[in-house]
Amino acid sequence: MPIIARTAVAALAAATLVGCGSSPPAPAFTATLTSPTNVVLHWPSDPAAAGYLLEYANAADGPWTALQYLPPGQTSYTHPNLIPETPFYYRIRSFAGPVSATVTLGAASPPGTAAPPGTAAPPSAPADLTATAAPDQSLHFAWTDRSADEAGFLLEIRRPGAPEFAPVEVTDPNATQCALSLLPGEQGSAFRVRALSYGPLSPVVERTTGKD
Repeated sequence: MPIIARTAVAALAAATLVGCGSSPPAPAFTATLTSPTNVVLHWPSDPAAAGYLLEYANAADGPWTALQYLPPGQTSYTHPNLIPETPFYYRIRSFAGPVSATVTLGAASPPGTAAPPGTAAPPSAPADLTATAAPDQSLHFAWTDRSADEAGFLLEIRRPGAPEFAPVEVTDPNATQCALSLLPGEQGSAFRVRALSYGPLSPVVERTTGKD
């Protein structure tokens, strides 16, 4: 399943601003048409952010749809092959929140095997994270919710050889489990779960596509 489809599934439920300590400031935000139907979005890196949620709409007042959850080091995104002669509105917000201990499921682990939990996590972070392999090559994750005001939970993956974690799935608030179908090359990845809180929304930017 593509990562965009995975991460967009619960974004509307996660759209409420939730504070968890001080929030990173909303980044400056620009949108540029690089062809009649391609929009490139740019924002400055925010060292306090754990990542970004990028959203779009076709009207200034929404409804808004999650385009992608992005890792903290990413500062641009291309929205390609859009509908011609159509307005597109964009906004972005940072996210943060405490993370669980990391679990890793080895490539040779048989179905029904649970990866052991890793080191201790902050008191409000999800606890007791387990990842259990199923016969269909999917992973079933379960954890204990220890936060009172999260906007949802974000499952993050660090693929073999990758330097950092990247968002891969998002849930509703108060969830304590989710499932993930592994893509080729994801066996042996490390996983963690984040109790999400969001920073303020950026200003909305708009571009109208041209003729195809």
